[in-house]
Amino acid sequence: MSRIIRTDANAILSKAVEYHGFVYLQGMVATNLDADITGQTKDVLAQIDAALEQHGTDKSRLLQAHIWVKDIRDRDAMNAVWTAWLEPGQAPARACIEANMANPRCLVEIMINACK
Repeated sequence: MSRIIRTDANAILSKAVEYHGFVYLQGMVATNLDADITGQTKDVLAQIDAALEQHGTDKSRLLQAHIWVKDIRDRDAMNAVWTAWLEPGQAPARACIEANMANPRCLVEIMINACK
């Protein structure tokens, strides 16, 4: 039976789950919710980099991304940070939608699937 690795698991979720060379990250939000959409997006992407590194992979191996923004009018500003962060030619399949956030100060949440 293949091993499932769960990182920072609690009663309702794991920060990451690794299985058969795939890494599934939780939806990540900024640690500094006082920042604007640019700052929050940079914060989230830095967390994603760290989580992927912890599982022996990186952003060049992204497969899929789900992005939620509190206000769809912030999409262009978020995309500016997102595209600067991506490896050239390595964009994942992606969805980006407007959503009510659990914390109203949260402007963006990103969930990533990657491979090793």
